[in-house]
Amino acid sequence: MDMEVGVGELLDHIERSTRLSRGEAARVVAEVLAYFSDSVEEYVTRRHAQLQAEQRKNPLIFETIAAELQTRRFAAPPLTQRQIRRLIYG
Repeated sequence: MDMEVGVGELLDHIERSTRLSRGEAARVVAEVLAYFSDSVEEYVTRRHAQLQAEQRKNPLIFETIAAELQTRRFAAPPLTQRQIRRLIYG
C-alpha cells in the first residue's frame, strides 16, 4: 500500500488508540485519504450530479454544496518550490 509521508505516525496512533490491526488501520486511512482527495472542482461537479439524481433543483443544490464546502477538507494544489518558499518567507 503506497502511504504518504507522515501516515506511518498516524497508523501508529490508530493502532495504539483502537483495536484495529496495522493492516486494518492502513485500509481505513487509505479510504479516508481517498475520500478527501477531491479538488474543490471535482467535489462540486460530483456532488451536483448526485443531488440532481435525487431530483433536487439547482437553487437547493447550490445552497447545499456551499454549506458542505465549509465543512470539508480538500487536497492542496500542487505547489512549486518558489511558491513554498514564498509561503515560508513571504
